[in-house]
Amino acid sequence: QVQLVESGGGLVQAGVSLRLSCAASGRTFSSYAMGWFRQARGKEETEFVAAISWTGGSTRYADSVKGRFTISRDNAKNTVYLQMNSLKPEDTAVYYCAARRNGLILPKFRLNNYWGQGTQVTVSS
Repeated sequence: QVQLVESGGGLVQAGVSLRLSCAASGRTFSSYAMGWFRQARGKEETEFVAAISWTGGSTRYADSVKGRFTISRDNAKNTVYLQMNSLKPEDTAVYYCAARRNGLILPKFRLNNYWGQGTQVTVSS
């Protein structure tokens, strides 16, 4: 069992940076691929944002955030991060982290093994 707790969200102005953190419980964190997803108010879909392999050697991003967001992980701290630069109002959403054991993060949020409760990011124009 893995528990995920996101933090770092808030209300910011467009153009600034924010870093989200996702702290994971459990001793086997390093064996999980990790990812970030987001859901904007009024939208049904929880959109894929970024993913990182269990080693940290492989990452992938949604086209909408490529070049602005960076996912990273610190296995010694059981934490995955999402550095968000040049934030835009359309980045406003609840951001969730997800974990999947022994494989890549799946693009469908709920098909992964574990997910957190989310943290709100609001970007004003």
